[in-house]
Amino acid sequence: MTDTPTEREEEGAWARLRRRKVVQWGIAYSAGAWALLQGLEYVTTTFDWPRQLQQFASIGLLIGLPVVLVVAWYHGDRGQQRVSGAELAILSVLLALGGGALWLYGQRDTQVAETSATPAAQVPSAVSADDRPSIAVLPFENRSAKVDDAYFVDGIHDDILTQLSKVSALKVTSRTSVEQFRGTKLTTKAIAQQLGVRSILEGGVQRAGDRVRINVQLIDAGTDAHLWAESYDRDLTAADIFAIQSEVAAAIAGALKATLAAGEKARMSAVPTQNLEAWETYQLGRQSMARRTSASLAEAEQFFRKAIGLDPGFALAYVGLADTLQLQTTHSGRPLPSGLEEAEEAASRALALDPGLAEAWTSKGGIAMNRGDHRQAEELYRKAIDLNPNYATARHWLGAVLTRSGRPNEGVEHLERAAELDPLSAVINVNLGESLEGTGRFDEAAARYGRAIQIDPSYAYAYAQLAALDAFARNRFVDAVPLMERALALDPGNPVTHVGLAWLWFSLNDEVRASELTRAALRRWPDNLWVNKLAAGMAVSLGDHAAAERYARKVLAQYSRDHDALGVLALADLGRGNPENARARYASAFPELLDSTGPRVDPGNVRAAIALASLLQKTGEADRAATLLDAGERTLVGLPRLGFGGFPLLQVYIHALRGAEAEALAELRKAEQAGWRRTWRYVRDIDPALASIRDEPEFKAVFTDIERDMARQRAELAARPKDAPLDLGSAD
Repeated sequence: MTDTPTEREEEGAWARLRRRKVVQWGIAYSAGAWALLQGLEYVTTTFDWPRQLQQFASIGLLIGLPVVLVVAWYHGDRGQQRVSGAELAILSVLLALGGGALWLYGQRDTQVAETSATPAAQVPSAVSADDRPSIAVLPFENRSAKVDDAYFVDGIHDDILTQLSKVSALKVTSRTSVEQFRGTKLTTKAIAQQLGVRSILEGGVQRAGDRVRINVQLIDAGTDAHLWAESYDRDLTAADIFAIQSEVAAAIAGALKATLAAGEKARMSAVPTQNLEAWETYQLGRQSMARRTSASLAEAEQFFRKAIGLDPGFALAYVGLADTLQLQTTHSGRPLPSGLEEAEEAASRALALDPGLAEAWTSKGGIAMNRGDHRQAEELYRKAIDLNPNYATARHWLGAVLTRSGRPNEGVEHLERAAELDPLSAVINVNLGESLEGTGRFDEAAARYGRAIQIDPSYAYAYAQLAALDAFARNRFVDAVPLMERALALDPGNPVTHVGLAWLWFSLNDEVRASELTRAALRRWPDNLWVNKLAAGMAVSLGDHAAAERYARKVLAQYSRDHDALGVLALADLGRGNPENARARYASAFPELLDSTGPRVDPGNVRAAIALASLLQKTGEADRAATLLDAGERTLVGLPRLGFGGFPLLQVYIHALRGAEAEALAELRKAEQAGWRRTWRYVRDIDPALASIRDEPEFKAVFTDIERDMARQRAELAARPKDAPLDLGSAD
């Protein structure tokens, strides 16, 4: 039965909806949908079903509401409420198509949101050729009543991560990177994309009295499915804590189908200390050391010494002490010989306690690297990597020593591997930038320094490295000085930053500021290697040869292969008419350059090779000098000319020592136009290797142009507003 025209006109809209059962169907459908969603939420929470199930049901029910209302109107118009089988089939297809369309749209929005909602570091997704099962262990939630228990929770998290890293069949992201996602609102999928992993481990720790409860769950980042979950409720003892960590690591390896190699299960079940307080103190030391400031390293040293006092058999505490002591020789002004000697003692003690400890072999490698024995350092780092392929520090330091050895391309390769393991580590990004500089990839290096600053805006070393690149690779002292000043403000206890700022001002021809900074550094760190290098370089450039010689001897007492200090003493020997003494000193420091089978010249000793060639000409060994110059020229092929570690003038020296003055002057002009400014005052006034061209008009014209450029940049710096933003790694 249908409405007549008269009835349709007289009946109101609301009455018509009710008469056709539209209102009744709508209310009944909404009530049923709400009850269904509530029940579904309870079930998915109870059984850890994927959240997508609730999302799909919500979308389907929302689409169903208008469909139900239309069907009610249609059937009410016909005077019947029953839906036929054909109509039901059509409705099902429409619901499926509509739900699928909305689902795809929602997925697209989710991906857009995940892409835009990056953490502070703004680091793109990690890309890795490593096909091992990969996992990131996110910072655990502190579920204890005391806020002070946070460091205990972090220790549990760190040790589980460490245990997993011992499984060579897994790729495990380092703590530094996962720490960036503490308290994040990002989805597991977004986090996994940025870290380059397939699985995420989440957890929480509750400490109450003499008991501890640990809850962990392993999630497939691609599907958001739970692969494994477990709760542990144990006594608060070191043995129980480490037992839980070993069980978790073994269970995760099993869930990810990672086969344990020989000995890995035993290493995972080893108990590093039975003293819970020593373990907690060690964790505090690790957290302090990671900040890499002079103050935090001093704090870390005290924590590690306390942990050793609590348990003299705690091998990892000795490793922490060894690493802290050698880092202090660079970051805190600790004297190099005594600092490395103490570090050596601590690392050796760790290996005596645990000969298979990768961390301890890495510490030994760092000591060798800081002593200048790059070959031994490389061997030790490779041994550590064999023991634990997931130990990012071993890859990191191996890349650094390869770069220092004049093999920056290999250094980049290993540092990129370290960055895969720890993509949000500020220090690894900085050292990768240094290696990229060594290959001449300055824009990429600047981007790495900028990334490190984004990851940790308080990391002074990143600002300092970017400043050095801006000054000596880009000739942008206007940008470099404010960056170095920021580094000094962030870490005033680091002598290297004082040295860097002083050298920038000296390069800008501002002797007053440079001298003030140098005198202050000498008062504070009279025996520091870098401070004495600065003092020697400035003194010789200013003509104070006695002071320069004094400072250079202090440098060589700590590092016998320092090319700059050898050059200062060679200049003094030449002034006394004794080139043989200078030759003997170079022969002692670089015996490979006078090898009976022929000189072995590489990027690590090419500067010394050309300086020695200059001395050999004065001692009557012209053939040997020519051989060194030829070998040096071959070595320079493909090496960057600019940058703090570049080789801008070596070709100038080679031409000048061969007597090719016109070629030498042309190369000098090319270097000036490219932006070379480092050590320009010493080259202009002192360097004996360029005596043959020093009086040439073109030589003088080059340095007139440099002086004019430095004056321009000083003026720009003086006019620069104090609150002007820093240039944090942008490429031209």
